[in-house]
Amino acid sequence: MPVFTIASVSGSLGVTTLSVGLALTWPRPVVLVEADPSGGSAILAGYCIEGQRSQLLVDVIRDSWERLGFDVIDDEAFFQLVLARLVEPTSKLDSLRVVAELGLAPVHLSTVKRSLKRCADKHYRDKIAHACFQHVWTERGGDVSLLLYDVTTLYFETDTEDALRKVGFSKERRVDPQIVVGLLVDRTGHPLEIACFEGNKPETHTIIPVIKAFQQRHQVADMVVVADAGMLSAANLKTIDEAGLRFIVGSRVVKAPHDLAKHFRWHGTAFTDGQVIDTITMRSTAPDPDRVKTRAEPVWDPAVHPTAWRAVWQYSAKRAARDTRTLVLQRHRAQAVVDGDKPAKKVRFVKTTGQQASLDEASLARAHALVGLKGYVTNIAAAVMPAAEVIASYHDLWHVEQSFRMSKSDLAARPIYHYLKDSIEAHLTIVFTALA
Repeated sequence: MPVFTIASVSGSLGVTTLSVGLALTWPRPVVLVEADPSGGSAILAGYCIEGQRSQLLVDVIRDSWERLGFDVIDDEAFFQLVLARLVEPTSKLDSLRVVAELGLAPVHLSTVKRSLKRCADKHYRDKIAHACFQHVWTERGGDVSLLLYDVTTLYFETDTEDALRKVGFSKERRVDPQIVVGLLVDRTGHPLEIACFEGNKPETHTIIPVIKAFQQRHQVADMVVVADAGMLSAANLKTIDEAGLRFIVGSRVVKAPHDLAKHFRWHGTAFTDGQVIDTITMRSTAPDPDRVKTRAEPVWDPAVHPTAWRAVWQYSAKRAARDTRTLVLQRHRAQAVVDGDKPAKKVRFVKTTGQQASLDEASLARAHALVGLKGYVTNIAAAVMPAAEVIASYHDLWHVEQSFRMSKSDLAARPIYHYLKDSIEAHLTIVFTALA
């Protein structure tokens, strides 16, 4: 039988040190045994443990709740839902059991349902987002100059689609109805804004509404938005630039031959590990074919290059080794299709002429020439942000990816069992609050 020591117990026993023997049939009443300085012990008859309370855990979470300014929401049911989401993510009904096991008096299930409705009616998410911004602004030195954005998908345990829950491209390769969730965080990963969209909405159509909502809510005029290549569209970049904001987004490798035409013309496909090439990339028009006649890379200037953005390319030997292994596997897969060892389907590096399939050696050669390269597109001049800082800022995107992993695994944000839009939005608000 394990023995635990309670440092101090007050009440009719006075302040003393007790050893508590926990029987295997817990939570039946247990016997309290008082430690004797002489080495013996004495049974204190008539005393037993009738309940337990995780006071320290609850106090720590409630202190964080108040320190973040979330106490602006005077709703104990909402706090208990967030508390349960942090301690043991489960259904809204089972959250009452989690709260009770923590030693608190859980609210009634009807109160929980009304709280979900209040969450939408009283704009809880707006209040939480405002509190998150104030926390970053006051306690972290007001640094909102760099914001990171990414999207993910959350699926539902249902086969029925509606106006919001739709089947679309799933990052988890599922075919269930889903929603697309966009998350905006600061450079440390602290959540600032969350929004949900229809499950079949393209990623490129989500970033502008989230940025505009954040900008209007907090009246922020100067910030850099970092996003991956999935957000790279001419319309998005143009809209962000016209809003007076700056961006850093990943570029697609297929643009490298155009952006690096000068380098390939004068230096071939040779690169050194860590080599950075600061150049320009055309927004939508074709590049000038005469650009390769001079050796020097152009320095991007919005006045001089109104139809181009700044492009920073970096070569990594480690990335090249990884890309090469991937290409070898893709080549083997393509060869197996050509040889008839695998069923014919759409496979990279396989070209079909009539009924005859063959290996696309030209495409393979182009892909091998670009291994190890990673590009970044921005509207920040080199005099304002050096190339190394552009690359480092983009690499901070792991923070938002980490937030998504925490939300999906630690906070069990999916699957979602709600079907009403307000309830779905309330669920996201609870997860967003717990994440903060």
